[in-house]
Amino acid sequence: MPEPAKKTVSAFSKKPKTQEAEEGSYVVFEAETEKSEAKVKWQCNSKDIASGNRYAITAAGNKHSLTIKDITMEDANVYAVIAGGSKVKFELRVISKPEVPEEAPTGGPGDVKPDQASVPPPVPSTQGETSVSTQDAHPAEDAHLPDTRQDLTGLFTEKPQSGEVTVGENITFVAKVNAESLLKKPSVKWFKGKWMDLASKCGKHLQLKETYDRNTKVYTFEMHIIAAKPNFAGGYRCEVSSKDKFDSCNFDLTVHEARAPEGLDIRTAFRRTSEGCKKRSEPATSSTDGKEDSGELDFSALLKKRSIKPAHVNTDPNVDVWNILSHAPPSEYEKIAFQYGITDLRGMLKRLKKMKKEEKKSEAFLKKLDPAYQVLKGHKIKLAVEVANEDVEVKWFKNGQEIQKSGRFVFTSMYIFESVGNMRYLTINHCSLADDAAYTCVVGEEKCTTELFVKEPPVTIVKNLEDQMVMKGERVELECEVSEEGASVKWEKDGVELTRDESLKYRFKKDGCKHVLIINEATKEDGGHYKVKTNGGESMAELLVQEKELEIYQSIADLTVKAKDQAVFKCEVSDENVKGTWYKNGVEVKPDARTNISHIGRIHKLTIDEVKPEDEGDYTFVPDGYAFNLSAKLNFLEVKIDYVPRQDPPKIHLDCMGRTADSTIVVLAGNKLRLDVPITGDPAPTVIWTKGEKVITEGDGRVHVESTKGHCIFTIEGAERQDEGVYSVVVRNPAGEDTADISVKVVDVPDPPRAPKILSVGEDSCSVQWEPPHFNGGDPIIGYVLERKKLRSYRWMRLNFDPYPETTYEARRMIEGMTYEMRVYAVNSIGMSHHSPASQPFVPVAPTSEPIGLHVEDISDTSITLKWRAPERIGAAELEGYGVEYCKEGTDEWVPAIQGLTERSSMTIKNLTTGDKLLFRVRAYNMAGPSPPAVLAQPVTIREIMQRPKIWLPRNLRQTLIKKVGETVNIMIPFQGKPRPKVTWSKDGEPLDPSIASVRNSDFDSILFIRKTERKHSGQYDLKVQIENVEDTAKVMLQIVDLPGPPEALKIVDVWGFNVALEWKQPKDNGNCEISGYTIQKADKKTMEWFTVHDHYRRTHCVVSDLIMGNEYIFRVFSINLVGLSPEPCTTKDSVFIQKSGIDYKSPTYREHDFSEAPKFTHPLVNRSIIAGYNATLSCAVRGIPKPKVTWYKNKMDISNEAKYRMLSKQGILTLEIRKPCPFDGGVYTCKAVNDKGEDVVECKLEVRPHIAKEEKKDANK
Repeated sequence: MPEPAKKTVSAFSKKPKTQEAEEGSYVVFEAETEKSEAKVKWQCNSKDIASGNRYAITAAGNKHSLTIKDITMEDANVYAVIAGGSKVKFELRVISKPEVPEEAPTGGPGDVKPDQASVPPPVPSTQGETSVSTQDAHPAEDAHLPDTRQDLTGLFTEKPQSGEVTVGENITFVAKVNAESLLKKPSVKWFKGKWMDLASKCGKHLQLKETYDRNTKVYTFEMHIIAAKPNFAGGYRCEVSSKDKFDSCNFDLTVHEARAPEGLDIRTAFRRTSEGCKKRSEPATSSTDGKEDSGELDFSALLKKRSIKPAHVNTDPNVDVWNILSHAPPSEYEKIAFQYGITDLRGMLKRLKKMKKEEKKSEAFLKKLDPAYQVLKGHKIKLAVEVANEDVEVKWFKNGQEIQKSGRFVFTSMYIFESVGNMRYLTINHCSLADDAAYTCVVGEEKCTTELFVKEPPVTIVKNLEDQMVMKGERVELECEVSEEGASVKWEKDGVELTRDESLKYRFKKDGCKHVLIINEATKEDGGHYKVKTNGGESMAELLVQEKELEIYQSIADLTVKAKDQAVFKCEVSDENVKGTWYKNGVEVKPDARTNISHIGRIHKLTIDEVKPEDEGDYTFVPDGYAFNLSAKLNFLEVKIDYVPRQDPPKIHLDCMGRTADSTIVVLAGNKLRLDVPITGDPAPTVIWTKGEKVITEGDGRVHVESTKGHCIFTIEGAERQDEGVYSVVVRNPAGEDTADISVKVVDVPDPPRAPKILSVGEDSCSVQWEPPHFNGGDPIIGYVLERKKLRSYRWMRLNFDPYPETTYEARRMIEGMTYEMRVYAVNSIGMSHHSPASQPFVPVAPTSEPIGLHVEDISDTSITLKWRAPERIGAAELEGYGVEYCKEGTDEWVPAIQGLTERSSMTIKNLTTGDKLLFRVRAYNMAGPSPPAVLAQPVTIREIMQRPKIWLPRNLRQTLIKKVGETVNIMIPFQGKPRPKVTWSKDGEPLDPSIASVRNSDFDSILFIRKTERKHSGQYDLKVQIENVEDTAKVMLQIVDLPGPPEALKIVDVWGFNVALEWKQPKDNGNCEISGYTIQKADKKTMEWFTVHDHYRRTHCVVSDLIMGNEYIFRVFSINLVGLSPEPCTTKDSVFIQKSGIDYKSPTYREHDFSEAPKFTHPLVNRSIIAGYNATLSCAVRGIPKPKVTWYKNKMDISNEAKYRMLSKQGILTLEIRKPCPFDGGVYTCKAVNDKGEDVVECKLEVRPHIAKEEKKDANK
């Protein structure tokens, strides 16, 4: 036995009820929960409500209330309160304020009696509206009340409606778009007619407005027409688009001329007032007292008084004087004015002239110019008219001045005139703003005028601004290129517009399509984002201003010189304008005969000629304005001459340079290495240089050696990496030899790193990583320098000036949505490598914010439906979709609900396990990745919540449903209930027989279907929807109607004069509906042509009048009901002869002539040969009196009752039609005609040939 379902426990001990409130008042809904700590949420139309100006939400313990202030008609909605798993819905009905009737003016024909003025205004009818009584039915939990609001299709939630306005007044058209399900902001365009874009016509009379409500996610677009003019009337169109979605709406504007107040009798406006004008403070008397023509005119005190006899004045207020005047000839105007008491005839005729103005059909033009045209600046347009006379000459005018032309075709730099048949063309080439004018085409005395609007195309930016990095004090030029010469642009810095100031800090330069912003001497404050704007686009670039840092390209080195030699200290700095001072042991060096100081470009030199021992010391160069110096030491080498005996063994004096024998010499790649090794020995030794096993010989190569007296010199021109190694020098003489090893190390800038990789991106930043270079140049890597640029730019901007030691860097201050590239330099103590290859292009974007409003829409035992709204912040990248995940309570393993993403803002997750407690979350995805998740606050138990069964009976089924016999009945009745309710149909209290009607049930509705109705299908059909012991019922009354039967017992009751009285009884069969009337017809017995006397006659007796004397009549009656006339009438058995009263005429008797004749065929049957499958006919003609009876035979067999044959007879022509004959239909066909005088027979042979297809014919021909 199945386990009984548990009763749902409500979280509310007191539920809010549906209430009614008046406009402008307030209302309070109260609810009490079982638990004091329960969280309560209020909703309106399934959207959460928060406290604000209109709503006040309070909570005290387990008591909760919602207060709605200043109620309007828009507050009439379905509200709900939610606590835990319980949800209660209720309604707010808003009653409009009763209008207080205005006081009627006293006096005059419009006076209102006191008892009439006290009658209250009628209450608006509510017939046809459905409502739920708050006393008879309480809103059930989770009950979904029917939404009677009309659903709008497309993007509009509110479309602009057609309107009317009087000349000079204002009108506003409103369109609303719900952006909740849109991925991109909607754009709206307003048009007049089919093509005129109103965005370019904004000004004094037209204003466009756009607002956005963040709470409801609704965009409101308004078009304000101010001081309307008559030419504003016409058709308008509003178009809205968002990404791949589009919608449009048409509406009309009618502009009325200013008119007199309604209710004013036009005759009283031109009639003299009563004599009460003498006392203007007293109320006027009625105009019907016969004195309306005395006194003064209301509108003019200058007109003379004249009395008119009241007897001739027509005071009937129902007479339309305007209609009489418009149809009367001008000669009758004074007579009509006198008759109806009109004294201001001149004013009335002026108004009549305006009313009579109608557009006459043009005799000169077959087709005129359109009212207006629009063209883009620089394009051409052709104005065309069609004239009635092909040879007529036309003239074209611009703003009233004629455009000169000559010849049939005239080509100028601006205009082309053409005449082709009846068509006349004016073509305007390269339209400019000067062509924006009114153009007129004149033919004789007729003309047609149009207005040409020249619209400037938006100026776009062809070449964007580029990011720049400059040093302080340098000149900056930000350059862009636009699509049109002479266009105006607007420059901004960090959102503030730039102008020419007194200091001329900013200069703006135009050169054709190029626009340049010049900053003469950049300062630190000039750094920021600069933007140039046009009416068709904008471009942004970043300017970085850095403090100058003096770089040392070459430092001064220690020197060791001998007496009388020259000492040169040399250094090179990055700025050629920097000056400096030389110091020796802290004392400034002054130029003299032996000391020379020079500064050429970036090179500073200190030269000392004929060095002396006192010149030895520490020399320092200090650049002006910088807090550092360059130092080097000058060593004086004394040459000692010793007398040594001959045969002195050779000696290498490497220690004379202050280095040991195994010391390493470092040389920069590309520089020159010169080793001057002092040697001694007597006799002079021979010198051999080797590197490994290779002997270096003297010569002029890149690596060469040379020997002089007392020295051996080793030189490497332009050191390279392969020159690195250990060099050995050997000196020999007869007294011995000496050997020394010299280690040379060649250092260089490192190899470039590999292309960097972008690890992640943010809203204005990115994280980049790279690998160190394969070769560090022989010196450790100090760090790296990074650069970036926009994708289509050629300017790279450095991101750091000091070497960055890590291989991962976070770059900031980028523009979201712009495409960038990155590259890296490696730096060691020697210098900077070449740049690496550029990274893959990337776009800095940030993930969106989390989706909002995540809630459970529906739940069952194995599925759940979730809904949410789009994130508040989406960013520059488009939203790609949403990812939905779930996990069991107590675990952290999130499982994707579907593979991939969904673009919808709702999802139904199926195949879940009943009873599981699951957490759900939704994340939005864009190019940057997933957003923070939106998570349900509490786990959801996968179990269907019971919903009370409820039948939503459609309005048309609440009254009897009437159908004709033979029609189809298809009744669909929606219902609700969970779990799926049991649906039962019955007819007249008995279970529904399946042979009577078919029933199809689903989870949400039930359909009753009868394919072909009969009278027996009428009755009461009951529908019952049941879940366990809870049920709901509805009944449908079905009435099947048919044509009625004929009336009964039609008889002639009386005959007198030219009248006949008839009487009959109602038909036995009324067709299952009420008899609505009868149709009575008469017929002369001679012609037997029937004429209707009465139609839809309600009574069962009538009198037929106006009968013709000497004719004999018979009568018949048809019954009429909802379906129509009865198939058969009821005819009188006797006829009625209408005699002339007082004269008895006896007609003479004649012997009746016998016209009878035996049948005879005047045209026989003809033998025929036909093809199978095609209809065939056999024809013959017969005569005979009385009309003979015709019988057809095939092979002497009667075929009268066979369906294959159709027999026709018309005016003695007999036709037998054989439908699609086959070879078996061949044979002898006989036609036999029989009457009282005899009979006649005619026959023929019919041959039926088989049908041969085309393919068979071809095969036969072959």
